[in-house]
Amino acid sequence: MDLKNGSVVTEFILLGFSGQWELQIFFFVTFSLVYGATVLGNILILVTVTFNSTLHSPMYFLLGNLSFLDMCLSTVTTPKMITDLLTEHKTISIGGCMTQMFFMHFFGGAEMTLLIAMALDRYVAICKPLHYGTIMSRRLLKGLVILSWITGFIHTMSQMVLTVNLPFCGPNVIDHIFCDLPLVIKLACIETYTLELFVISDSGLLSFIGFILVLVSYTVILVTVQQRSSEGLSKALSTLSTHITVVTLFFAPCIFIYAWPFDSFSGNKILSVFYTVITPLLNPIIYTLRNQKMQGAMRKLWFVSVSST
Repeated sequence: MDLKNGSVVTEFILLGFSGQWELQIFFFVTFSLVYGATVLGNILILVTVTFNSTLHSPMYFLLGNLSFLDMCLSTVTTPKMITDLLTEHKTISIGGCMTQMFFMHFFGGAEMTLLIAMALDRYVAICKPLHYGTIMSRRLLKGLVILSWITGFIHTMSQMVLTVNLPFCGPNVIDHIFCDLPLVIKLACIETYTLELFVISDSGLLSFIGFILVLVSYTVILVTVQQRSSEGLSKALSTLSTHITVVTLFFAPCIFIYAWPFDSFSGNKILSVFYTVITPLLNPIIYTLRNQKMQGAMRKLWFVSVSST
């Protein structure tokens, strides 16, 4: 779109993964397979946790909610990114861009809070096993899930209410795979320094504090287990190492993107792929391939569904 000085921008151009056509086809096939596996894997976890009575425990209740949020977060950005790989003109309307950012921060903020709740659950289960059933009651679990959704809503509304009315009069090119708040704010025609500071204090602090709380929880767990037995420590390390990896892959890109001044930020597409495409796929893999109880429940559900047909 040819923009003149003072004209109003009605759409943004997403450069995405621009390059040779063969490379675009490769990315299209790869991300399509990853997204398909993400949706299928998380739906499988949701169905298994819902319909298998042996998995009606606090950990699996939170896991089911995590799977739903992972699926939603990936769906906000990945389908658009995949279809753009097959189009020459990668554009998105301002309304579509604002909607994408709203739901990305909504589901992202909710997932950060839920990951903290899951770390709390593991802390209580390992460090206070005798009181686990009493502390992690159904009422508390529902409260934690509702809190995660409320946190996500407040988090995204506090930023989007200040962003949605920003004037855009050119340029309109975003060198990224989706609309990202720092890059969109930088395109506004007015001074946005105060808004940038607010986004850094909001998204940046939420990411950083959430990551620290999760790491502290897991550190306390490992120290507690080490004091009890060395064998228990190796088992806990084996279990928590994969969880910490997933948490790091989700939180680290968010901290890198949102906790720094916008002037020094340029969209890192690889980091963004990690927390919007890769991490939502890793969760179902980790909680199925490394969890015998989940595997057994899935096999039982499969046998029941086959025998009933």
